[in-house]
Amino acid sequence: MPALKTIALLGSTGSIGTQVLELVYQFPDKFSVCGLVAGRNVSLLQKQIEIFRPRWVSVASEEEAVALQNRRVLSYTPDRILWGLEGHDQIASMEEAELVVSALVGAVGLRPTLAAIQAGKAVALANKETLVMAGPLVMAEARRQGVPILPVDSEHSAIFQVLQGQRRDSVKRIILTASGGPFRDRPPEQMDRITREEALRHPNWKMGPKISIDSATLMNKGLEVMEAQWLFGIPLEQVAITIHPQSIIHSLVEYRDGSILAQMGLPDMRVPIAYALAYPDRLPLNQTSLDLTQLDGLTFLDPDPDKFPCLGLALRAARTGNSLPIVLNAANEVAVEAFLRGELNYSGIPEVIRRIMDRHAIITPEGLEEILAVDLRTRGETAAYISSLNYKKS
Repeated sequence: MPALKTIALLGSTGSIGTQVLELVYQFPDKFSVCGLVAGRNVSLLQKQIEIFRPRWVSVASEEEAVALQNRRVLSYTPDRILWGLEGHDQIASMEEAELVVSALVGAVGLRPTLAAIQAGKAVALANKETLVMAGPLVMAEARRQGVPILPVDSEHSAIFQVLQGQRRDSVKRIILTASGGPFRDRPPEQMDRITREEALRHPNWKMGPKISIDSATLMNKGLEVMEAQWLFGIPLEQVAITIHPQSIIHSLVEYRDGSILAQMGLPDMRVPIAYALAYPDRLPLNQTSLDLTQLDGLTFLDPDPDKFPCLGLALRAARTGNSLPIVLNAANEVAVEAFLRGELNYSGIPEVIRRIMDRHAIITPEGLEEILAVDLRTRGETAAYISSLNYKKS
């Protein structure tokens, strides 16, 4: 029997993280868990500890660590309960971890993901912000350490699969598909009245709140363009986007001879997650097969720039490069949080991001600390700007 693959999971209580653990539970002869990183959902983390028995765990802050330590009803207690970025970094670089799954949401995932790479770990990447903020730094370190970065996003997994056995210099372009979210048929003039509940109701995928909003605004697709650029070493002008409402074709690659290869399947994140976990093998998932005879049709549309201004902002940041993608990402995270709290309306998200980007004096960040400094400064500026808007309204 082949040896178990030992996994450290960053973001165990989120949408991707819980599905990773479902697969670990389903295939106990293939995977074990040595470390879990969570945020503030201590009650769910406790259940995960009971089932998967990680040696180390890390939570968002000392407060959550104490809360977890005080739950002495645990039948199993980890050797170490850590917290904060330092704790996350330690789990990402655990000696016994063979694969680190980076599934934290947002910029918080950058530092521990880089720590994993620096420790020589293979990384299954579901945290696109890592490459948006620090693509050149992260990919250079992965090359230096000789470690693979395996994509978990359905679109990038599709491209990764389609590229297997192909020469990269034969690629003409990559085509990322997007469902268009819940508002692809909503007239632009009605976007002001979108509610939190509507924006969270994705038609095809079950995701966490932040990525659901990013999918609705199409910011997510703009971030994925940058992710594809760095993951696959392809120029931006060779990355295209198409709206594909059925979410059956997960992405395509066009080769220079005119051939277009696609990866297809029902929309289920367990498929790309399983491929990253088991690569280069494929797990025998008990999934419903795609029945082509039951498809009404596959449609493709160009994204409407008036309806999805966040996509245009992301592509502007991608073309400009340097510190602007960091600013875009930080402003977006803060604006989305404000929308979810009811402090900003839906159309205010791109307005805030645009204002913060326009104010930014672009620099070329030198190393991780400068990247994180730009991120932190932008968050403060964005929060202050949103507060000023709310003050003017009151």
